[in-house]
Amino acid sequence: MAQLYAGTSGWAYPSWKPEFYPAKLPQKNFLQHYATQLNTVEVNFTFRQLVKETTIQKWIAESPAGFRFGVKAHQVITHIKRLKGTADFVPRFLSTIEPLARAEKLGPLLFQLPPNLKADSKLLEEFLATLPRAAASAFEFRHASWFTDEIFNLLQSHNRALCVAETEERVTPDVVTADFCYYRYRKPTYTVEERRAMVERLREHLGQGRNVFAYFKHEETPEGALYAVEILKEIQ
Repeated sequence: MAQLYAGTSGWAYPSWKPEFYPAKLPQKNFLQHYATQLNTVEVNFTFRQLVKETTIQKWIAESPAGFRFGVKAHQVITHIKRLKGTADFVPRFLSTIEPLARAEKLGPLLFQLPPNLKADSKLLEEFLATLPRAAASAFEFRHASWFTDEIFNLLQSHNRALCVAETEERVTPDVVTADFCYYRYRKPTYTVEERRAMVERLREHLGQGRNVFAYFKHEETPEGALYAVEILKEIQ
């Protein structure tokens, strides 16, 4: 049965008290509490540093069975090398998150490309060939030139998801290219009508047998976490 995984991009925000975290909850217990309310989180700090195994083991211990950690790919892959010549670094990066995979708590990898990287189907095809098939992956393109059937078909042929990212500046076309879906809801607020439409779309994917990963904007206000709790309750 298809599953909805809903959460936020990160959890270490004291400003979410008291609406999401209890007022007196110490920060070291945030993940434990978060995982009682939501069933996935998108880890963003892996973009800047390779995560230590002690950190991963702590996450595993503090989250229940069935919880999933989506992981943002390191900037060396997406922003420094810009998908080119990454054959050495990709396995190194994947080895750091292998304990999550072994614990069955690894969600999709998110490859977020820089806004000034224009579409290059040959570059993408060569990079996709280096990714292990077992590593579920989503691609967030931030230049509109990527939004073409050629790119969508390429992702589909490798079973890689188009990350549907929604910001105030840009909305990715909602095109299915894999056996799971990946959404990043980045707007600071969503109306009741927008959230209702969101739920209907997610239900549609689940009804067609696709797991869905949906991450709301995080940062200083608890709105994103509360939206995630709401849609999870609505759909479960």
